[in-house]
Amino acid sequence: MTLPRMPAGASTVLGRQLGEELRSLREASGLSTSEVAEVLDCTKGKISRIENGRVALRSPDLAAMLRLYGAEDADAIARFSDLARSANQRRRSGWWNEYGNIIGETYRDYISLEAVASAVHTFQSQRIPALLQLPSYTRALAVASHGWTRPEEIEQFTSVRLARQERLTADEPLQIWTVLSEAVLRQQVGGPDVMRDQLTHLELMSERPNVTVQVIPFSAGAHASMAGPYVILRFPATGALDLVLLDTPTGSTWLERSPEVETYQALWNNARTKALSPVESRRLITSIKESNQ
Repeated sequence: MTLPRMPAGASTVLGRQLGEELRSLREASGLSTSEVAEVLDCTKGKISRIENGRVALRSPDLAAMLRLYGAEDADAIARFSDLARSANQRRRSGWWNEYGNIIGETYRDYISLEAVASAVHTFQSQRIPALLQLPSYTRALAVASHGWTRPEEIEQFTSVRLARQERLTADEPLQIWTVLSEAVLRQQVGGPDVMRDQLTHLELMSERPNVTVQVIPFSAGAHASMAGPYVILRFPATGALDLVLLDTPTGSTWLERSPEVETYQALWNNARTKALSPVESRRLITSIKESNQ
């Protein structure tokens, strides 16, 4: 199967930039999201999604918001319009939109942001991070989730994972630093053969300069990240805010406010401090793999 290629800059990062600036204007005007929603005749949630860069912003809504916030400078208004137009175009151009029948809106948002992120920091308690999964491992997870019933849907889902992984070998590769619970290495996803291949792949990927893998062994005892997995996205643009993604059985949640993001950055720093070094982690991966033979 031919994998889709990632167009440069195709993401909602421009939407986030636009949303942040609109939020600043709203707060400077002293208006709440509820008050803005009443004027625009929409829900408070829609205003929040606009400010978080989650949805496309239509020209009439943008014009109404700028009037409400007292924006009068013609050059500033034109810049906002150009930014909204560019954000909407790039949002539509992402290859991931072709898979809307099998991946949800939050996942598409995540992929679009990951496409321009500079680094991923993640803690995983039950499974190998998606960017480091073999297709056989991904298929086993997809089958176990009961989210898809047809083989072709599972193959499409797997193709999405593979396309995301292209960023790890690009000219300017994505940096990934993952901290894993030892349980991730011992959970027999797909059976012994699949797991053995997956651990071999993890060993090889951990030797790449842009991939760091650490393992928190069972012997480390309790640690602050035991509440569950999380992903932190970091961006190269000056002033760009980091993002946190939390997965739950009923969906995914984004965290974008600085205090929330800082909490998870502290959790991740604690986790990597608790974990074995990358070299020691690779030895543990090898040992567990060999015990499965």
